[in-house]
Amino acid sequence: MARIEDGSLLITGANRGIGRALVDEALKRGARRVYAGTRVPLDHSDGRVTPLALDVTDAAQIQRAVEAVESLDVLVNNAGMALYDDLSDRAALDRSLAVNLFGTHGVTQAFLPLLTRSGGAVVNNLSVNAFAPLPLIPAYSISKAAAFSMTQSLRTLLAGRGVSVHAVLTGIVDTDMSRGVEIPKASAESVADAIFDGLEKEEEEIFPDPMAQALADDWRNGAAKGLERQYAELAKAELAKA
Repeated sequence: MARIEDGSLLITGANRGIGRALVDEALKRGARRVYAGTRVPLDHSDGRVTPLALDVTDAAQIQRAVEAVESLDVLVNNAGMALYDDLSDRAALDRSLAVNLFGTHGVTQAFLPLLTRSGGAVVNNLSVNAFAPLPLIPAYSISKAAAFSMTQSLRTLLAGRGVSVHAVLTGIVDTDMSRGVEIPKASAESVADAIFDGLEKEEEEIFPDPMAQALADDWRNGAAKGLERQYAELAKAELAKA
């Protein structure tokens, strides 16, 4: 099982919202080292925090981050973006996919050797919009659905390397991203706490807030999750032949 206590974690998008709360929660749980990946400079009073300049769409920055990290037990792909759009402009979709899908993919692949060495975990912070789109932010919803499918595939593909892969499916959280949405919101701190609880329980899908938790049982016992398991077994059998 991936370690938080006395472990080494990398959290992208760590300067605010859920990312900043994850940094603080990891420290509270006794992490030995927390690498905080951000696009803007970050100051933190705890000496266990190592800031990293990390734009997840910049391959050169990702490579420099890899070179700066000595060991890694948990990678939390938290960096994300949401734009209000109506799908009339392809650029909004391109930007969302660049960060929320391809950024997550690029960071994961770059740090995979370190995670394989430690038998670590990948935690992808997604959204319940992966299940059903919010048409106010359709490009975001599309990118999160794609990232969820990628997460499910990586779970099977990396199992043989000893790396676990977890999807965090958040509802509405009280962060800058949801500032204009006037409905009850979970705090970033409570979500960070629930994410690490789910990781420690080895949950494949983590539902970290009341809105998300309302969907948890239906997902875990539903036909779509059953099909994922069926496909995973088929893939494992085929991979074993290779």
